[in-house]
Amino acid sequence: MSQVAEPDNAAPAPRKDHGISMREAFRVWSRVALNSFGGPAGQIAVMHRILVEEKRWISESRFLHALNYCMLLPGPEAQQLATYIGWLMHRTKGGLMAGTLFVLPGFVAILALSLLYTGFHDASFVQALFYGLKPAVLAVVVEAMQRIGKRALRNLAMYVLAGAAFVGIFLFGVPFPAIIGGAFLIGVLGGRFWPEVFAVVRGPAAKTDGKPVLDALLDEDTLTHTQPSWRRFFTVSVTFLLLWFGPLGIVLSACGQDSVYAEVGLYFSKAAVVTFGGAYAVLAYMAQEAVHTYHWLKPGEMLDGLGMAETTPGPLIQVVQFVGFMGAYRDPGALHPMLAGTLAAVLTTWVTFVPCFFWIFLGAPYVEALRGNRHLACALSAITASVVGVILNLALWFAIHTLFATVDEWTCGPLHLPAPDWSTLNPVTLVLAVAAMVAMLRFHVGMGKTLLACAVLGMLAYAFR
Repeated sequence: MSQVAEPDNAAPAPRKDHGISMREAFRVWSRVALNSFGGPAGQIAVMHRILVEEKRWISESRFLHALNYCMLLPGPEAQQLATYIGWLMHRTKGGLMAGTLFVLPGFVAILALSLLYTGFHDASFVQALFYGLKPAVLAVVVEAMQRIGKRALRNLAMYVLAGAAFVGIFLFGVPFPAIIGGAFLIGVLGGRFWPEVFAVVRGPAAKTDGKPVLDALLDEDTLTHTQPSWRRFFTVSVTFLLLWFGPLGIVLSACGQDSVYAEVGLYFSKAAVVTFGGAYAVLAYMAQEAVHTYHWLKPGEMLDGLGMAETTPGPLIQVVQFVGFMGAYRDPGALHPMLAGTLAAVLTTWVTFVPCFFWIFLGAPYVEALRGNRHLACALSAITASVVGVILNLALWFAIHTLFATVDEWTCGPLHLPAPDWSTLNPVTLVLAVAAMVAMLRFHVGMGKTLLACAVLGMLAYAFR
Protein backbone atom coordinates (compact mmCIF):
# COMPACT_ATOMS: atom_id res chain seq x y z
CA MET A 1 0.00 0.00 0.00
CA SER A 2 1.41 3.37 -0.96
CA GLN A 3 1.81 6.04 1.62
CA VAL A 4 1.19 9.75 1.15
CA ALA A 5 4.18 11.84 2.16
CA GLU A 6 3.54 14.49 4.76
CA PRO A 7 4.38 18.10 3.85
CA ASP A 8 7.71 19.34 5.14
CA ASN A 9 6.06 21.81 7.47
CA ALA A 10 3.71 19.25 9.04
CA ALA A 11 3.83 19.21 12.81
CA PRO A 12 5.24 15.96 14.26
CA ALA A 13 2.81 13.68 15.98
CA PRO A 14 2.87 13.99 19.76
CA ARG A 15 5.20 11.46 21.30
CA LYS A 16 3.81 9.08 23.87
CA ASP A 17 5.80 8.33 26.99
CA HIS A 18 6.10 4.90 28.58
CA GLY A 19 6.18 6.54 32.02
CA ILE A 20 9.36 4.87 33.35
CA SER A 21 11.74 7.40 34.90
CA MET A 22 15.52 7.07 34.75
CA ARG A 23 15.55 6.79 38.54
CA GLU A 24 13.23 3.80 38.48
CA ALA A 25 15.21 2.31 35.61
CA PHE A 26 18.41 2.72 37.65
CA ARG A 27 16.90 0.75 40.52
CA VAL A 28 15.68 -2.03 38.26
CA TRP A 29 18.93 -2.34 36.31
CA SER A 30 20.89 -2.36 39.59
CA ARG A 31 18.70 -5.23 40.74
CA VAL A 32 19.27 -7.08 37.48
CA ALA A 33 23.03 -6.59 37.78
CA LEU A 34 23.27 -7.77 41.39
CA ASN A 35 21.27 -10.91 40.59
CA SER A 36 23.07 -11.78 37.35
CA PHE A 37 24.86 -14.94 38.41
CA GLY A 38 25.12 -18.16 36.47
CA GLY A 39 26.65 -17.27 33.14
CA PRO A 40 24.75 -16.06 30.06
CA ALA A 41 21.80 -18.43 30.42
CA GLY A 42 21.19 -17.49 34.04
CA GLN A 43 21.60 -13.76 33.36
CA ILE A 44 19.19 -13.81 30.44
CA ALA A 45 16.71 -15.71 32.60
CA VAL A 46 16.99 -13.03 35.31
CA MET A 47 16.32 -10.27 32.79
CA HIS A 48 13.39 -12.16 31.33
CA ARG A 49 11.83 -12.69 34.75
CA ILE A 50 12.23 -9.08 35.86
CA LEU A 51 11.69 -7.15 32.62
CA VAL A 52 9.18 -9.35 30.80
CA GLU A 53 7.21 -11.18 33.50
CA GLU A 54 7.37 -8.84 36.50
CA LYS A 55 7.81 -5.27 35.23
CA ARG A 56 6.31 -5.90 31.77
CA TRP A 57 8.57 -3.29 30.24
CA ILE A 58 9.04 -5.33 27.08
CA SER A 59 7.06 -8.06 25.37
CA GLU A 60 8.45 -11.55 25.05
CA SER A 61 8.51 -11.36 21.26
CA ARG A 62 10.55 -8.12 21.39
CA PHE A 63 12.80 -9.62 24.07
CA LEU A 64 13.52 -12.68 21.91
CA HIS A 65 14.05 -10.55 18.83
CA ALA A 66 16.61 -8.42 20.67
CA LEU A 67 18.28 -11.56 22.06
CA ASN A 68 18.60 -13.07 18.58
CA TYR A 69 20.26 -9.89 17.39
CA CYS A 70 22.69 -9.89 20.31
CA MET A 71 23.57 -13.52 19.62
CA LEU A 72 24.78 -12.49 16.17
CA LEU A 73 27.30 -10.09 17.72
CA PRO A 74 30.74 -10.75 19.16
CA GLY A 75 30.94 -10.38 22.92
CA PRO A 76 28.68 -11.21 25.88
CA GLU A 77 25.09 -11.40 24.67
CA ALA A 78 23.58 -10.85 28.14
CA GLN A 79 25.34 -7.51 28.65
CA GLN A 80 24.49 -6.47 25.12
CA LEU A 81 20.86 -7.44 25.64
CA ALA A 82 20.71 -5.23 28.74
CA THR A 83 22.27 -2.37 26.75
CA TYR A 84 19.80 -2.88 23.90
CA ILE A 85 16.72 -2.84 26.14
CA GLY A 86 18.06 0.12 28.11
CA TRP A 87 18.59 2.00 24.82
CA LEU A 88 15.13 1.06 23.62
CA MET A 89 13.53 2.41 26.79
CA HIS A 90 15.65 5.50 27.47
CA ARG A 91 17.82 6.13 24.41
CA THR A 92 21.61 6.34 24.66
CA LYS A 93 21.65 7.30 28.35
CA GLY A 94 19.49 4.30 29.17
CA GLY A 95 21.71 1.95 27.20
CA LEU A 96 24.87 3.27 28.85
CA MET A 97 23.31 2.97 32.28
CA ALA A 98 21.98 -0.57 31.81
CA GLY A 99 25.16 -1.87 30.19
CA THR A 100 27.51 -0.26 32.71
CA LEU A 101 25.53 -1.39 35.74
CA PHE A 102 25.54 -4.91 34.34
CA VAL A 103 29.36 -4.92 34.36
CA LEU A 104 30.18 -2.82 37.43
CA PRO A 105 29.47 -5.29 40.32
CA GLY A 106 31.49 -8.04 38.66
CA PHE A 107 34.37 -5.67 37.93
CA VAL A 108 34.63 -4.58 41.56
CA ALA A 109 34.29 -8.14 42.88
CA ILE A 110 36.87 -9.69 40.53
CA LEU A 111 39.34 -6.84 41.13
CA ALA A 112 39.07 -7.45 44.87
CA LEU A 113 39.46 -11.21 44.38
CA SER A 114 42.45 -10.68 42.09
CA LEU A 115 44.18 -8.58 44.73
CA LEU A 116 43.38 -11.20 47.34
CA TYR A 117 44.53 -14.00 45.03
CA THR A 118 47.93 -12.49 44.29
CA GLY A 119 48.49 -11.05 47.77
CA PHE A 120 47.54 -14.19 49.69
CA HIS A 121 47.94 -16.96 47.12
CA ASP A 122 50.18 -18.92 49.47
CA ALA A 123 47.59 -18.76 52.22
CA SER A 124 45.99 -22.12 52.88
CA PHE A 125 42.39 -20.86 52.86
CA VAL A 126 42.76 -19.40 49.35
CA GLN A 127 44.28 -22.61 48.00
CA ALA A 128 41.59 -24.65 49.72
CA LEU A 129 38.81 -22.51 48.24
CA PHE A 130 39.98 -22.97 44.67
CA TYR A 131 40.77 -26.64 45.31
CA GLY A 132 37.04 -27.27 45.42
CA LEU A 133 35.94 -24.67 42.88
CA LYS A 134 37.99 -26.02 39.96
CA PRO A 135 36.11 -29.34 39.55
CA ALA A 136 32.81 -27.50 39.96
CA VAL A 137 33.77 -25.10 37.17
CA LEU A 138 34.51 -28.12 34.98
CA ALA A 139 30.96 -29.35 35.62
CA VAL A 140 29.57 -25.92 34.73
CA VAL A 141 31.35 -25.99 31.37
CA VAL A 142 30.08 -29.51 30.63
CA GLU A 143 26.54 -28.46 31.55
CA ALA A 144 26.81 -25.45 29.22
CA MET A 145 27.94 -27.72 26.39
CA GLN A 146 24.99 -30.05 27.02
CA ARG A 147 22.51 -27.17 27.13
CA ILE A 148 23.74 -25.51 23.94
CA GLY A 149 24.10 -28.85 22.18
CA LYS A 150 20.52 -29.79 22.98
CA ARG A 151 19.36 -26.61 21.27
CA ALA A 152 21.73 -26.64 18.31
CA LEU A 153 22.42 -30.26 17.33
CA ARG A 154 19.08 -31.12 15.76
CA ASN A 155 20.29 -33.07 12.70
CA LEU A 156 23.31 -34.77 11.15
CA ALA A 157 24.60 -31.60 9.50
CA MET A 158 24.83 -29.83 12.85
CA TYR A 159 26.65 -32.80 14.41
CA VAL A 160 29.14 -32.78 11.54
CA LEU A 161 29.79 -29.07 12.04
CA ALA A 162 30.32 -29.55 15.78
CA GLY A 163 32.65 -32.50 15.19
CA ALA A 164 34.65 -30.61 12.57
CA ALA A 165 35.05 -27.64 14.91
CA PHE A 166 36.27 -29.89 17.71
CA VAL A 167 38.77 -31.73 15.50
CA GLY A 168 40.02 -28.46 14.06
CA ILE A 169 40.72 -26.74 17.36
CA PHE A 170 41.70 -29.76 19.51
CA LEU A 171 43.88 -31.70 17.08
CA PHE A 172 45.18 -29.07 14.69
CA GLY A 173 44.99 -25.85 16.69
CA VAL A 174 42.85 -24.02 14.12
CA PRO A 175 42.23 -20.49 15.45
CA PHE A 176 38.80 -19.90 16.92
CA PRO A 177 37.97 -16.94 14.60
CA ALA A 178 38.68 -19.15 11.57
CA ILE A 179 36.28 -21.79 12.87
CA ILE A 180 33.51 -19.24 13.43
CA GLY A 181 34.13 -17.60 10.05
CA GLY A 182 33.96 -20.95 8.30
CA ALA A 183 30.76 -21.87 10.13
CA PHE A 184 29.22 -18.55 9.15
CA LEU A 185 29.93 -19.12 5.45
CA ILE A 186 28.65 -22.69 5.61
CA GLY A 187 25.49 -21.48 7.32
CA VAL A 188 24.85 -18.81 4.70
CA LEU A 189 25.32 -21.32 1.88
CA GLY A 190 23.25 -23.89 3.71
CA GLY A 191 20.48 -21.37 4.19
CA ARG A 192 20.42 -20.77 0.47
CA PHE A 193 20.32 -24.39 -0.69
CA TRP A 194 19.08 -26.39 2.34
CA PRO A 195 17.19 -23.96 4.62
CA GLU A 196 15.14 -26.70 6.26
CA VAL A 197 18.38 -28.38 7.44
CA PHE A 198 20.25 -25.30 8.70
CA ALA A 199 17.51 -23.17 10.28
CA VAL A 200 17.43 -25.01 13.60
CA VAL A 201 18.08 -22.30 16.23
CA ARG A 202 14.82 -20.53 16.91
CA GLY A 203 13.42 -18.82 19.97
CA PRO A 204 10.31 -20.19 21.65
CA ALA A 205 6.97 -18.85 20.62
CA ALA A 206 5.98 -15.57 22.21
CA LYS A 207 3.43 -15.71 25.00
CA THR A 208 0.61 -13.25 25.28
CA ASP A 209 -1.91 -13.05 28.10
CA GLY A 210 -3.72 -9.84 27.18
CA LYS A 211 -2.00 -7.70 29.82
CA PRO A 212 -0.56 -4.37 28.69
CA VAL A 213 3.15 -4.25 27.90
CA LEU A 214 4.97 -0.93 27.96
CA ASP A 215 6.97 -1.53 24.83
CA ALA A 216 3.80 -1.28 22.76
CA LEU A 217 4.62 2.45 22.76
CA LEU A 218 8.09 1.68 21.39
CA ASP A 219 6.64 0.69 18.04
CA GLU A 220 5.50 4.25 17.38
CA ASP A 221 7.14 5.88 14.36
CA THR A 222 7.57 9.03 16.43
CA LEU A 223 10.39 7.44 18.45
CA THR A 224 13.16 8.97 16.40
CA HIS A 225 16.00 7.30 18.28
CA THR A 226 14.99 3.94 16.79
CA GLN A 227 15.16 5.27 13.24
CA PRO A 228 18.44 4.65 11.35
CA SER A 229 20.20 7.52 9.61
CA TRP A 230 23.60 8.12 8.04
CA ARG A 231 24.22 11.03 10.41
CA ARG A 232 23.61 8.81 13.43
CA PHE A 233 25.75 6.03 11.91
CA PHE A 234 28.68 8.42 11.43
CA THR A 235 28.33 10.03 14.88
CA VAL A 236 28.19 6.71 16.73
CA SER A 237 31.09 5.27 14.71
CA VAL A 238 33.43 8.20 15.29
CA THR A 239 32.54 8.54 18.98
CA PHE A 240 33.00 4.92 19.94
CA LEU A 241 36.05 4.29 17.78
CA LEU A 242 37.73 7.21 19.57
CA LEU A 243 36.63 5.86 22.95
CA TRP A 244 37.86 2.40 22.02
CA PHE A 245 41.22 3.15 20.44
CA GLY A 246 42.05 6.49 22.08
CA PRO A 247 43.15 5.00 25.42
CA LEU A 248 44.88 2.18 23.56
CA GLY A 249 46.88 4.70 21.54
CA ILE A 250 47.90 6.49 24.73
CA VAL A 251 49.09 3.19 26.22
CA LEU A 252 51.10 2.34 23.10
CA SER A 253 52.73 5.78 23.09
CA ALA A 254 53.53 5.79 26.80
CA CYS A 255 54.60 2.18 27.31
CA GLY A 256 55.72 0.97 23.89
CA GLN A 257 54.42 -1.82 21.69
CA ASP A 258 56.41 -4.49 23.52
CA SER A 259 54.90 -3.78 26.95
CA VAL A 260 52.42 -6.13 28.56
CA TYR A 261 49.85 -3.32 28.57
CA ALA A 262 50.09 -3.00 24.79
CA GLU A 263 49.81 -6.79 24.41
CA VAL A 264 46.77 -6.92 26.69
CA GLY A 265 45.05 -3.96 25.03
CA LEU A 266 45.65 -5.16 21.47
CA TYR A 267 44.78 -8.79 22.17
CA PHE A 268 41.49 -8.08 23.92
CA SER A 269 40.59 -5.45 21.31
CA LYS A 270 40.97 -8.17 18.71
CA ALA A 271 39.03 -10.60 20.87
CA ALA A 272 36.17 -8.10 21.10
CA VAL A 273 35.78 -8.34 17.32
CA VAL A 274 36.17 -12.08 16.70
CA THR A 275 34.68 -13.73 19.78
CA PHE A 276 31.33 -14.92 18.47
CA GLY A 277 29.41 -17.76 20.06
CA GLY A 278 29.06 -16.79 23.71
CA ALA A 279 31.26 -16.68 26.79
CA TYR A 280 32.28 -20.33 26.86
CA ALA A 281 33.49 -20.22 23.27
CA VAL A 282 35.48 -17.07 24.09
CA LEU A 283 37.10 -18.86 27.02
CA ALA A 284 38.42 -21.56 24.70
CA TYR A 285 40.01 -18.92 22.48
CA MET A 286 41.40 -17.05 25.48
CA ALA A 287 42.82 -20.16 27.12
CA GLN A 288 44.58 -21.02 23.88
CA GLU A 289 46.22 -17.61 23.60
CA ALA A 290 46.64 -16.25 27.14
CA VAL A 291 48.15 -19.45 28.54
CA HIS A 292 50.14 -20.92 25.65
CA THR A 293 51.00 -17.90 23.47
CA TYR A 294 51.43 -14.96 25.85
CA HIS A 295 52.12 -16.93 29.06
CA TRP A 296 50.23 -14.41 31.14
CA LEU A 297 49.04 -17.10 33.52
CA LYS A 298 49.14 -20.85 34.08
CA PRO A 299 46.36 -23.34 33.21
CA GLY A 300 45.41 -23.78 36.85
CA GLU A 301 45.22 -20.01 37.30
CA MET A 302 42.93 -19.79 34.29
CA LEU A 303 40.57 -22.15 36.09
CA ASP A 304 40.82 -20.04 39.23
CA GLY A 305 39.87 -16.95 37.26
CA LEU A 306 36.88 -18.72 35.75
CA GLY A 307 35.85 -19.73 39.25
CA MET A 308 35.91 -16.06 40.26
CA ALA A 309 33.75 -15.09 37.27
CA GLU A 310 31.29 -17.93 37.93
CA THR A 311 30.77 -16.92 41.57
CA THR A 312 30.39 -13.15 41.09
CA PRO A 313 27.58 -11.17 39.43
CA GLY A 314 27.98 -9.92 35.90
CA PRO A 315 29.14 -11.34 32.56
CA LEU A 316 31.18 -14.52 32.64
CA ILE A 317 33.54 -12.91 30.14
CA GLN A 318 34.61 -10.61 33.00
CA VAL A 319 37.29 -13.27 33.57
CA VAL A 320 39.32 -11.29 31.00
CA GLN A 321 39.92 -8.78 33.76
CA PHE A 322 41.69 -11.43 35.85
CA VAL A 323 43.76 -12.52 32.84
CA GLY A 324 44.91 -8.96 32.20
CA PHE A 325 45.61 -8.45 35.89
CA MET A 326 47.82 -11.54 36.10
CA GLY A 327 49.71 -10.65 32.92
CA ALA A 328 50.72 -7.22 34.23
CA TYR A 329 51.24 -8.47 37.78
CA ARG A 330 53.97 -10.80 36.50
CA ASP A 331 55.53 -8.15 34.25
CA PRO A 332 54.89 -4.84 36.03
CA GLY A 333 57.81 -2.87 34.65
CA ALA A 334 58.60 0.09 36.91
CA LEU A 335 55.25 -0.09 38.73
CA HIS A 336 54.29 -1.98 41.83
CA PRO A 337 52.84 -5.36 40.74
CA MET A 338 49.46 -4.69 42.39
CA LEU A 339 49.15 -1.28 40.71
CA ALA A 340 50.28 -2.71 37.37
CA GLY A 341 47.71 -5.48 37.63
CA THR A 342 44.95 -3.03 38.52
CA LEU A 343 45.74 -0.76 35.56
CA ALA A 344 45.79 -3.75 33.20
CA ALA A 345 42.47 -4.95 34.63
CA VAL A 346 40.91 -1.55 33.90
CA LEU A 347 42.37 -1.47 30.38
CA THR A 348 41.19 -5.01 29.67
CA THR A 349 37.67 -4.25 30.85
CA TRP A 350 37.58 -1.04 28.79
CA VAL A 351 38.62 -2.59 25.47
CA THR A 352 36.33 -5.57 26.08
CA PHE A 353 33.10 -3.72 26.80
CA VAL A 354 33.34 -0.44 24.88
CA PRO A 355 32.92 -2.43 21.62
CA CYS A 356 29.79 -4.03 23.11
CA PHE A 357 28.17 -0.60 23.42
CA PHE A 358 29.42 0.24 19.92
CA TRP A 359 27.73 -2.80 18.33
CA ILE A 360 24.41 -2.03 20.01
CA PHE A 361 24.24 1.71 19.43
CA LEU A 362 25.41 1.31 15.84
CA GLY A 363 23.25 -1.65 14.84
CA ALA A 364 20.14 -1.43 16.99
CA PRO A 365 18.30 0.97 14.63
CA TYR A 366 18.78 -1.60 11.85
CA VAL A 367 17.67 -4.57 13.94
CA GLU A 368 14.19 -4.65 12.43
CA ALA A 369 15.74 -5.39 9.06
CA LEU A 370 17.16 -8.61 10.55
CA ARG A 371 13.77 -9.94 11.58
CA GLY A 372 12.90 -13.03 9.60
CA ASN A 373 16.15 -13.00 7.62
CA ARG A 374 16.59 -16.66 6.67
CA HIS A 375 20.28 -16.46 5.79
CA LEU A 376 21.23 -14.92 9.14
CA ALA A 377 19.13 -17.48 11.01
CA CYS A 378 20.92 -20.32 9.20
CA ALA A 379 24.33 -18.70 9.82
CA LEU A 380 23.49 -18.44 13.52
CA SER A 381 22.52 -22.12 13.58
CA ALA A 382 25.83 -23.15 11.99
CA ILE A 383 27.85 -20.94 14.37
CA THR A 384 26.02 -22.33 17.40
CA ALA A 385 26.69 -25.90 16.28
CA SER A 386 30.40 -25.20 15.81
CA VAL A 387 30.50 -23.55 19.24
CA VAL A 388 29.43 -26.88 20.75
CA GLY A 389 32.61 -28.43 19.36
CA VAL A 390 34.69 -25.52 20.65
CA ILE A 391 33.19 -25.90 24.14
CA LEU A 392 33.93 -29.64 24.05
CA ASN A 393 37.56 -28.70 23.47
CA LEU A 394 37.37 -26.28 26.40
CA ALA A 395 35.83 -28.98 28.64
CA LEU A 396 38.60 -31.46 27.80
CA TRP A 397 41.27 -28.81 28.33
CA PHE A 398 39.82 -27.92 31.73
CA ALA A 399 39.39 -31.59 32.68
CA ILE A 400 43.00 -32.48 31.93
CA HIS A 401 44.41 -29.49 33.80
CA THR A 402 42.01 -29.92 36.72
CA LEU A 403 42.39 -33.64 37.34
CA PHE A 404 46.12 -34.01 36.68
CA ALA A 405 48.98 -32.27 38.44
CA THR A 406 51.39 -32.76 35.51
CA VAL A 407 50.46 -32.18 31.88
CA ASP A 408 52.97 -32.25 29.01
CA GLU A 409 52.46 -31.62 25.30
CA TRP A 410 52.68 -34.39 22.73
CA THR A 411 53.55 -33.23 19.22
CA CYS A 412 53.31 -35.27 16.03
CA GLY A 413 53.37 -33.26 12.82
CA PRO A 414 50.49 -30.76 12.92
CA LEU A 415 48.99 -32.42 16.00
CA HIS A 416 49.54 -30.81 19.41
CA LEU A 417 47.85 -32.77 22.18
CA PRO A 418 48.00 -32.45 25.97
CA ALA A 419 49.57 -35.56 27.48
CA PRO A 420 48.59 -35.98 31.16
CA ASP A 421 50.74 -37.94 33.58
CA TRP A 422 48.28 -40.53 34.89
CA SER A 423 50.31 -41.04 38.04
CA THR A 424 49.37 -37.49 39.07
CA LEU A 425 45.60 -38.00 38.81
CA ASN A 426 43.90 -36.39 41.85
CA PRO A 427 41.08 -38.68 43.07
CA VAL A 428 39.48 -35.96 45.20
CA THR A 429 39.02 -33.54 42.30
CA LEU A 430 37.78 -36.43 40.15
CA VAL A 431 35.11 -37.32 42.71
CA LEU A 432 34.10 -33.68 43.13
CA ALA A 433 33.88 -33.16 39.36
CA VAL A 434 31.75 -36.27 38.85
CA ALA A 435 29.50 -35.35 41.78
CA ALA A 436 29.05 -31.82 40.44
CA MET A 437 28.17 -33.13 36.97
CA VAL A 438 25.64 -35.58 38.39
CA ALA A 439 24.11 -32.83 40.51
CA MET A 440 23.75 -30.39 37.61
CA LEU A 441 22.97 -32.76 34.73
CA ARG A 442 20.89 -35.41 36.48
CA PHE A 443 19.22 -33.59 39.37
CA HIS A 444 19.31 -30.07 37.87
CA VAL A 445 20.86 -28.51 40.96
CA GLY A 446 21.56 -24.81 40.41
CA MET A 447 25.05 -23.62 39.60
CA GLY A 448 25.31 -21.46 42.73
CA LYS A 449 24.46 -24.34 45.06
CA THR A 450 26.83 -26.67 43.20
CA LEU A 451 29.73 -24.22 43.39
CA LEU A 452 29.10 -23.56 47.07
CA ALA A 453 28.91 -27.26 47.92
CA CYS A 454 32.09 -28.07 46.01
CA ALA A 455 33.91 -25.14 47.62
CA VAL A 456 32.98 -26.36 51.12
CA LEU A 457 33.81 -30.01 50.36
CA GLY A 458 37.04 -28.97 48.69
CA MET A 459 38.13 -26.95 51.71
CA LEU A 460 37.40 -29.90 53.98
CA ALA A 461 39.29 -32.29 51.73
CA TYR A 462 42.21 -29.86 51.50
CA ALA A 463 42.34 -29.57 55.30
CA PHE A 464 42.49 -33.33 55.88
CA ARG A 465 44.59 -34.42 52.92
